[in-house]
Amino acid sequence: MTHQIAPQPGILDVIPYQGGESKVHGANRVVKLSSNENLLGPSQRAIDAYRRVGDGLNIYPDGSHAELRRAIGEVHGLDPARLICGAGSDEILSLLCQAYAGPGTELVHTEHGFAMYAIYGKVAGATPVVVKEKNRETDVDALLAGVTDKTRLLFVANPNNPTGTLIPDAEIARLADSLPPHVLLVLDGAYSEFVREPGYQPLSIVEGRDNVVMTRTFSKVYGLGALRIGWAYAPAHVIDVLNRVRGPFNVTAAALAAAEAAVRDTEWTEHCVIQTEIWREWLARELRRAGIESDPSHCNFICARFPDDATAKAADKALRERGLIVRDVSGYNLPGSLRITIGDEASMRGVADTLTRFMAAR
Repeated sequence: MTHQIAPQPGILDVIPYQGGESKVHGANRVVKLSSNENLLGPSQRAIDAYRRVGDGLNIYPDGSHAELRRAIGEVHGLDPARLICGAGSDEILSLLCQAYAGPGTELVHTEHGFAMYAIYGKVAGATPVVVKEKNRETDVDALLAGVTDKTRLLFVANPNNPTGTLIPDAEIARLADSLPPHVLLVLDGAYSEFVREPGYQPLSIVEGRDNVVMTRTFSKVYGLGALRIGWAYAPAHVIDVLNRVRGPFNVTAAALAAAEAAVRDTEWTEHCVIQTEIWREWLARELRRAGIESDPSHCNFICARFPDDATAKAADKALRERGLIVRDVSGYNLPGSLRITIGDEASMRGVADTLTRFMAAR
């Protein structure tokens, strides 16, 4: 007998997200440059805070996240009452879809945007609408043209993953101010800490508006990907809604403690940002000399472009043979491209040497 147990419409349309690979068959030593993790690691203060939690594993975590929200507020100059924490910024993106999208509604995102936007939208029953970018950059006018009376959420990552490109705050503000009143703009700021552009202050866009949310993560510059913790800054009415739909203890005590220590250790954060910038610019120059182009990146990776997809896949194979795992982003509508996480000096020199030899042998 055929069962009649079925999931909600849209869920079986979801293609599960594939994370960056971490193993290469036959390689003794592997350097994972496929998931944009901080290869310098987290702050020692965060590690120490994590270890101290071990004595109290029988106690539920603080469901209000009060101490972490206070720390984020002090470091960034924000009102803690307008902050919410989640199991990674991914959970907050999911909660936004759960709370504001649904059957008969649409969510809009750019063609090279984070794959989870569409997945969370489909799970909530909404229809994802994909908008073209312009030369791998977010196109505000195209986004506005994609908005309809069914649109409830509009997702923009700035800087974007996997392109690394950035558009000015003024363009994001123009987007927010041009949206109809039924649309919530979600700014994905997973890589915001790496931006060194003068005047970049995306949280100020949220500050004075009631239709903008910004999500952030501790998985990138803070090096806490294993703990799954993120946060968002939003208008009070959005925070109220999200607190109604999230779980009561959605963030672990270990994650809360480590994140609080990490966000307060601004010296280590700055060190990681500077080192990333140094080796990001160095690698981009070396690859350009080898004939491999990339857009100026404002993240902890570069998106290297090859003449065609076959060449990119062959380059990926050459890197793997050296134990260097990068990310093929053809699944993000970027055929012929490899996203390369910025690592330490040894790994970056290894990537540059391998790809320079590869291109010279073509």
